[in-house]
Amino acid sequence: MSKPTIISAELHEFLDLKVEEYNRPFFLTSDPIQIPHTFSLKQDIEISGFLTATIAWGNRKSIINNATLLMELMDRAPYQFVMEHTDKDLRSLQAYVHRTFNGSDLQYFMAALKHLYTNHDGMEAVFSRHAQKSTLQPAITKFKEYFFELPHEQRTKKHISDPAKGSAAKRINMFLRWMVRDATTGVDFGIWKSLNPSQLSCPLDVHSGNVARKLRLLTRKQNDAKAVAELDANLRLLDPNDPVKYDFALFGLGVFEKF
Repeated sequence: MSKPTIISAELHEFLDLKVEEYNRPFFLTSDPIQIPHTFSLKQDIEISGFLTATIAWGNRKSIINNATLLMELMDRAPYQFVMEHTDKDLRSLQAYVHRTFNGSDLQYFMAALKHLYTNHDGMEAVFSRHAQKSTLQPAITKFKEYFFELPHEQRTKKHISDPAKGSAAKRINMFLRWMVRDATTGVDFGIWKSLNPSQLSCPLDVHSGNVARKLRLLTRKQNDAKAVAELDANLRLLDPNDPVKYDFALFGLGVFEKF
């Protein structure tokens, strides 16, 4: 099946309708993005969003439950916890586990986040500093470099993907969507004003990938960095200013409609 060079008006209209259908507050009821929606402080939203996205693989109910537990372990004040935690506070995280993300990983994440806010002006500044006009994928690679500047276990590095090494980086692209796309529909946050939705890439997973292939928006069989680039190119034909809004259509068709 060849990659389309022209997207039909019918497909464009169909996907726009699906975006309108799924890019609504009801989406929050079954999606991990509900976790950062329980906060109002910018830093709380971005830290809770980043940690939630980090563990966002597997059963969505389990993701939501374990992200909720994580916020409780941080006394529902993630920014304060990151910046003021003591050794005793870190020890309280030791028993935490979500699949292969364990307490040792979480303890390092606390130290690394504090390092970013203390020495690099926070997460948004890192991504903004290394953003390119049409993509944030190289900025993800630089973010990972900054994040692991402190001494760390090698195993912990697997919890942040790197597009430069061929990864689709689904979870961190999802996190970036949450932070950058505007909050008009009550789903994403739009709190990172230094970046534009036009720079985002689709959080490619098994659901959005399968639907994209059925709609001939994607021909590559693997869900990897090259597939993200191919899908990006086609979604930008649909809307160059906000291509990742179609994540709602692709994901919704796959998860809710078994398309």
